[in-house]
Amino acid sequence: MFRQELQKIVDNCDGAIAGVVMGFDGIAVDMVTRDGAAVDVKTVSMEFSFVLTQVRKAAEILEVGDLQEVSIRSDKLTFIVRVLSDEYFLGIAMRPEGNFGKGRFLMRMALPPLREQL
Repeated sequence: MFRQELQKIVDNCDGAIAGVVMGFDGIAVDMVTRDGAAVDVKTVSMEFSFVLTQVRKAAEILEVGDLQEVSIRSDKLTFIVRVLSDEYFLGIAMRPEGNFGKGRFLMRMALPPLREQL
């Protein structure tokens, strides 16, 4: 369903290893993984969905507005998230040396078509 947009992001961003549309409940709706991805992106996304839920709650409590984007960087992975709706988010997993700015740009461009498909 969302595969075409996810594939476009992963194929056009240096260092991207996966793209996912997932519910904040941790259930993946659709996912694309590049061959040779050394990380189980589905499990990473599921675990980070809990963290994202907590960040959303904190933003609400602090009255700073709706959560739009979060990035999580570690030694082996960068995970960028854009909120699609109250229930779903778009995430891409990248190698740390990947093109972070282009990943963010491609995600922002993919939001309208992905939101239409929800």
